[in-house]
Amino acid sequence: MYARDNAAGATAGQEPPTGAQIDAAVTALRMLADPTRLRLLWQLREGEHDVGTLAAAVGAARPAVSQHLAKLLLAGLVASRRDGRRVLYRARGGHVRRLVAEVLHAADHHVTGAPEHG
Repeated sequence: MYARDNAAGATAGQEPPTGAQIDAAVTALRMLADPTRLRLLWQLREGEHDVGTLAAAVGAARPAVSQHLAKLLLAGLVASRRDGRRVLYRARGGHVRRLVAEVLHAADHHVTGAPEHG
């Protein structure tokens, strides 16, 4: 559902987004609107983690983390792979990592009153 990370497409400012692009963006932003999912994506931006590690890092129960990861997988924001009996999760591509970083940097500016960038 989330726009492809490494594919060429319309650049911002050139063509208006399609309905499918708007739908995918809204889905991604909805996923980021949950504090636990945003914390999970923050943890996953730098590498792979399993459910137990993520649960400890975000202070949530393993079943809840598993459910959040399932939603993030369906939305295309997270990818997973098997490593023996474990499943490892990671943020899906640079767009997702940058989106998480940007939204948290913008929040920091809002909270601290730091001046906005150009």
